[in-house]
Amino acid sequence: MNSTASVRCRLAAGAVVTLAAGLAGCASNPAKQAQAAGSPPAVPVRVARVERRTVPLDIHTIGNVEPFSTVSLKSRVSAVVDTVNFREGQDVKKGELLFTLDQRPFVADLHQAEAGLERDVARGQNSSAQARRFADLFHAGVASRQQYDDAQATASADQATVRSDRAAIEAARLKVSFCTITSPIDGRVGGILVYPGNVVKENDLPVMVVINQIQPIFVSFNVPEQALPEVKRYSAAGRLAVDAQVPQQPGELERGQLTFMDNAVDRTTGTIRLKGTFANSQRRLWPGQFVNVTLLLSQEPDRIVVPNQAVQSSQTGQMVYVVRPDSTVEARGVTVARVAGAEAVIGRGLEPGETVVTDGQLRLVPGARVEIKNDSDAQHAR
Repeated sequence: MNSTASVRCRLAAGAVVTLAAGLAGCASNPAKQAQAAGSPPAVPVRVARVERRTVPLDIHTIGNVEPFSTVSLKSRVSAVVDTVNFREGQDVKKGELLFTLDQRPFVADLHQAEAGLERDVARGQNSSAQARRFADLFHAGVASRQQYDDAQATASADQATVRSDRAAIEAARLKVSFCTITSPIDGRVGGILVYPGNVVKENDLPVMVVINQIQPIFVSFNVPEQALPEVKRYSAAGRLAVDAQVPQQPGELERGQLTFMDNAVDRTTGTIRLKGTFANSQRRLWPGQFVNVTLLLSQEPDRIVVPNQAVQSSQTGQMVYVVRPDSTVEARGVTVARVAGAEAVIGRGLEPGETVVTDGQLRLVPGARVEIKNDSDAQHAR
């Protein structure tokens, strides 16, 4: 009996010690104590602070880069290519020599025209002298009226022939000059399409080379016709800025100006075509590229903004979860005026300085307790 009583005493003492340790543990962990009392655990969330600042009013779309001007060079005479005086992909200046053609046939035509002029000038001088003599004889009553008229007509015809010869010489000289082909613009040449020995035809295929002017350069883009009234209203106050970004070069923007608005809306797409002009000093923009375009209409000051992901949809409309000072959340209805990039511009429902939940909303209900995650945004929100 003494042995049995001793065992019972030891078991009772152990149970008391275990219960005391458990109670001490619960007392040292408030979360466990609250959970033991039936309160749900705090929901981990990410938050952001509601801010008031100036927000750009802009239109985002996709654009295509176009050369400021482009020239497809063709020969103005039919001839054999003599020399090519540039490299493919080379930058050229206006007036720089590109091609020479075999000009010997045209030089021969020029010499022939010059010889014909000398002959006809001599003939004209003779006919003019005869016309003067017949005029004197006619007035003296020696020559007939018919002889006088014939002499005058011959002299006039010979003078016309001389003028025709001079025009033929000018045409021959032009053809000789066409054998030297220079660049009509500053730009960058493409691939060489004809080589020495090729025969080119007057104003016909093949094109000899294509030159694109890329400084400055155009970016063409379309905007919905619904945006046309705003574009017209803001552009009436001055030139609008246009930003272009190459998708493969994030963070590097090219700034240009809106310089063209088409005169009609495309009925098939419901859009209107616009163009921006860019200096392109770094040559980031290249003809044929697709770029992300932002047309900046205006700057709107004192607008309330939150991250897009803070706004949720509910049965009654759009809403956000607002974190209260006691770390519980309130579901509040808001009105979103518009979306500006990654931010929502709030028209009604929030005040600057409030804290809204941006991640973790699916586990929240009104009045739920939250635990703000320790990231930079949360620290800023605190």
